[in-house]
Amino acid sequence: MQAWYLIYTKPKQEDIAKLNLEQQGYETYLPKVMGLKRKQGRSIKSILPMFPRYLFIHLDNQTDDWGPIRSTIGVANLVKFGMEAARVPEKLVNTIRERENTEGIIDLPDKQFKQGQIVRIMTGPFEGYEAVFSDKQAKNRVLVLLKIAENFVNLKLDQHEIEPV
Repeated sequence: MQAWYLIYTKPKQEDIAKLNLEQQGYETYLPKVMGLKRKQGRSIKSILPMFPRYLFIHLDNQTDDWGPIRSTIGVANLVKFGMEAARVPEKLVNTIRERENTEGIIDLPDKQFKQGQIVRIMTGPFEGYEAVFSDKQAKNRVLVLLKIAENFVNLKLDQHEIEPV
């Protein structure tokens, strides 16, 4: 009987593991999302794995040869609970696939913040500072209040540049 299982990959080698497993004839699925990636001290929008270091693999527990999976380049291990491989419900994989857009990227809902909520700035010159969420501006822009020298300063940031504390 075929089912979805989880592969734990080596760091930042999800695509390599996927490619090598598919070349061996395995069916895999690596959900991707649009996110921010740090490069040379700057955050840039990039397509990233939805679950870093994890990859879904479709296997039959009676007919498929599971032996080569662990030695595949990019694969660290098959995820297990005790001695059993971790099964992923078919419905979960189908639900994730249904959320993909035409490019195969999963559209995540925008982060929802409440006025007065404490947030952390993730990028830029104020990276690491905490601020108070003030208002949502345009589609992806937000206004936060940053306390500097006992005064609050308004900062307009991209919504992806802050996270809840």
